[in-house]
Amino acid sequence: MNQHAKVDIRHSTCPHDCPSACALDVEVIEGRSIGRVRGSKQQTYTAGVVCAKVARYAERIHHAERLMYPLRRTGPKGSGQFARISWDEALDEIAARFDAAEREFGAESVWPYYYAGTMGLVMRDGLNRLSHVKKYSRFYGTICATIARIGFAAGTGKIAGVDPREMAVSDLVVIWGTNPVNTQVNVMTHASRARKERGAKIAAVDVYNNETMKQADIKILLRPGTDGAFACAVMHVLFREGFADRDYLARYTDCPDELEAHLKTRTPEWASAISGVPVEEIEAFARLVGQTKRSFFRLGYGFTRSRNGAAQMHAASCIPAVTGAWQYEGGGAFFNNAGIWRFDESIIEGHDAIDPSTRVLDQSKIGRILTGDAEALRGGGPVKAMLIQNTNPMTVAPEQALVRQGFAREDLFVAVHEQFMTETAQMADIVLPATMFMEHDDLYYGGGHQHISVGPKLIDPPGECRSNHEVMQGLGRRLNAVHPGFDMTPRQLIDATLKKSGHGDIDTLEAELWRDLQPDFRTSHYLDGFAHADKKFHFKVDWGKVPVGTGGLMGAWDKMPSLPDHWTIIEEADAQHPFRLATSPSRSFLNTSFNETPSSQAREGAPTVMIHPDDAASLSIADGDAVTLGNMRGETTLTAKLFDGVRRGVLIAESIHPNKSHIGGRGINMLTGAEAVAPLGGAAFHDNKVWIRKASAVA
Repeated sequence: MNQHAKVDIRHSTCPHDCPSACALDVEVIEGRSIGRVRGSKQQTYTAGVVCAKVARYAERIHHAERLMYPLRRTGPKGSGQFARISWDEALDEIAARFDAAEREFGAESVWPYYYAGTMGLVMRDGLNRLSHVKKYSRFYGTICATIARIGFAAGTGKIAGVDPREMAVSDLVVIWGTNPVNTQVNVMTHASRARKERGAKIAAVDVYNNETMKQADIKILLRPGTDGAFACAVMHVLFREGFADRDYLARYTDCPDELEAHLKTRTPEWASAISGVPVEEIEAFARLVGQTKRSFFRLGYGFTRSRNGAAQMHAASCIPAVTGAWQYEGGGAFFNNAGIWRFDESIIEGHDAIDPSTRVLDQSKIGRILTGDAEALRGGGPVKAMLIQNTNPMTVAPEQALVRQGFAREDLFVAVHEQFMTETAQMADIVLPATMFMEHDDLYYGGGHQHISVGPKLIDPPGECRSNHEVMQGLGRRLNAVHPGFDMTPRQLIDATLKKSGHGDIDTLEAELWRDLQPDFRTSHYLDGFAHADKKFHFKVDWGKVPVGTGGLMGAWDKMPSLPDHWTIIEEADAQHPFRLATSPSRSFLNTSFNETPSSQAREGAPTVMIHPDDAASLSIADGDAVTLGNMRGETTLTAKLFDGVRRGVLIAESIHPNKSHIGGRGINMLTGAEAVAPLGGAAFHDNKVWIRKASAVA
């Protein structure tokens, strides 16, 4: 008689770098493997919906090509030639190479490097503890959200806004600078509910007719980097036609009269010439916003990919302050809830061991750092040894020509702790096999919502995979790195962090599954004043004193417009580079996570670049042709896809495909720059000028 396998439903939280941080119901089969993964209906933001790539997580966690054992390189760098070794051999060698680098070049010659491959606090941020205790070069994370966060906080005073579930009771949901169908599906859950139940309109503002815009009622198609111009023209119309809420402005904002005077010349005609949006579309959108009290502005991470992104985010966030939409349920704005968590990560990160004199190196400038750029090295010596966790800089970092050159250095020792043989792992001297999120305990928060949760270990890892924390413990012993955090288990670290943060203990949170920390309505809508000292929303910004943490002022911060405007610092097209390129996120990859899963590979296919048919015709490019894109940084070759859902002169390459998937093996980030974006740094991935031509017979 056949026996059915025992299937238990366990709960977890998606750890990937996505604001949705979905609450999950996971099928655990016989306590050893997982089956279907579903969005949990018990958590009100996830509301039973999860993206397709996470729903199929079994194909990733049980993938035949997962790394299982420690490896040592036996051939040339990048050759993919490795031999299996023991964990003791691997950790002994890493520690010996770190100690050797420290003896010869100083502790700052070691640079632990990580990012958001997991958003769990223990497994993501624990590497900082090693850096702080050993006085290794510290790490400044700039690839993701720095720019947009600053732009939002410039107006409100902190990074928090309206309860995102209020989209469901809005009459107009404006989705701007994000493509949630691809990147945070739960936004669409709540926006679609408002349309179904209330007859609400969904408006999408973006640089191409993406999957979200295809579902929207109002479609605003911009040229990249021109959101600020569009926002100013919208506010011009709001003031001109009497839609500005002057009572609200007088009570809650800093300088409404100065803003109105400033906007007199920011007409729809002015903005149309810059953004490409027709005058009548600008005016119709502005009137709709003005006539709809419950207008919810869901602002996204696209703002953080442009050289003028902070100013653009600020300009967009000013619109609901002009209309007074913040006063109403279903009205106002939301970007991220970083300001509500109040997590004290001092034990996880070893804050008591920080030496402020130790240099801090910019994540985005890894190519310049590894090739000896004095400015990027902050005036210090070379980086000689690295441990990399949770990120794949050989694919995702800007200025890939420099990144490749840096990782090819024979005098650079690199250890990579990974789940698959990524393009970064292929350049390593030592490769360590890593656990996935269902194979260890961690603590999570939802950037795009208001819940915190414990993600418990559900199954044992395969082979000899170890968690990030276990690697830190092993290296800590060998490197004589003494700190209480190295002696604690992940659960103990979670418990201590929760208690220090005023969130109770691990057992209580685990029993609750997902705790809702959303502030009350008045606080979320800033009805008792915004978070600046004067309690006002700030239309006028002193960018040298932005109200969020800083790694130091960077870029042309002193040239930023104090009032909302179009800041012309973007990388404008020119005669040699007549196109603007944005590398927007694809639906089935998440950065380079899921690059290896068969369903994601099948859906995404080979790398393509979208080009307007009229632009293609002028260059004798046909659909499906191999084309080369290039600029002063490098070149990449991929396949042309004719698409009339972009403005002329704009190219879109949904990414991030592995470098090896591109014709000739050079990926899309050959074209992106690492110049520090004002005011606090960042990388402008969607802000590139390029040329395009038919590829030669041999790429």
